[in-house]
Amino acid sequence: MTEVSSLTGRLLVATPALADPNFDRAVVLLLDHDDEGSLGVVLNRPTPVTVGDILAPWAGLAGEPGVVFQGGPVSLDAALGIAVIPGDEGPLGWRRVYGAIGLVDLETPPELLGPALGSLRIFAGYAGWGPGQMESELGAGAWYVVESEPGDVSSPQPETLWRQVLRRQRGDLAMIATYPDDPSLN
Repeated sequence: MTEVSSLTGRLLVATPALADPNFDRAVVLLLDHDDEGSLGVVLNRPTPVTVGDILAPWAGLAGEPGVVFQGGPVSLDAALGIAVIPGDEGPLGWRRVYGAIGLVDLETPPELLGPALGSLRIFAGYAGWGPGQMESELGAGAWYVVESEPGDVSSPQPETLWRQVLRRQRGDLAMIATYPDDPSLN
């Protein structure tokens, strides 16, 4: 896949018609998208588990709300760290994905990364798509593809992220932000 057609770094925003409960009103940051498939994390699924409960050394660096997020339905026993690091150079233990957003090697001692981190979020699991699967879902109208902003990764109110992301879009897409949680109650 050419760089122009890659969706890496963009957001997938679930359409109201998406029926999969794993992705109901989900906002997914795509960390990788190429001919071999796609991988991302759901940005707006906080769990009640604190970062300190599972990765104590990283707890002080995690942004609010300081909990682990369910990154998707795949490999829920694996943790991914995503951090925003401003500037051109990132520290050892951080790999740029897109713009200021990158993956944190959670095996790196936190004190090496701490001074450079703009924000850190920990995800349990991820969302994954095989070759062509993402394109098929996009063709079926399951997702809106929009540009990400560094603040999306560290939103202190992740439960409102779906509406926030849609509201900042132009035209008809911004109107979707007002779509009721349960249209049958309208």
